[in-house]
Amino acid sequence: MKKIMCISVLFLSAGTGKSQEIALKDSSEPTGKVTVFKDSRLDILAKKEAEFNEALALGPKSAKGYRLMVLSTNDRAKAMNLRARLLQRFPEQKVYMSFQPPYIKLKFGNFLEKAEADQYKKEITTNKLVTTNIYLVPEIIEIKPDKNKEKEIL
Repeated sequence: MKKIMCISVLFLSAGTGKSQEIALKDSSEPTGKVTVFKDSRLDILAKKEAEFNEALALGPKSAKGYRLMVLSTNDRAKAMNLRARLLQRFPEQKVYMSFQPPYIKLKFGNFLEKAEADQYKKEITTNKLVTTNIYLVPEIIEIKPDKNKEKEIL
């Protein structure tokens, strides 16, 4: 029984060893040519995807900071009107609108420093965009990192 098993293993290994041989061709022969046809829009798509991935990596981060509570009302039209005026006057800042029954609350900006928030508060009151009190509220804010600073670090 052992002899039959050994002989069969020997024959099987010899057969598989033979199947692994590769016939070498003459290297002077041209091996062929592959032509790839692709849509030029694929390059544009790849570029946009790379930009998206970079923006995602550098995306908004959060930190402790301040926002201005500019309005707390139950009048939706008044809140929307003030929101529109703030966005027109200060397009670089964001206006956050939330509903906490029965009030609609408008918070303005993402400020790391109190001084910057106070400067905007003064500007809003001098332009008479808000007639009620404006409160400085400590919150977790969005920070948009500068792309140039990120590239310098890397």
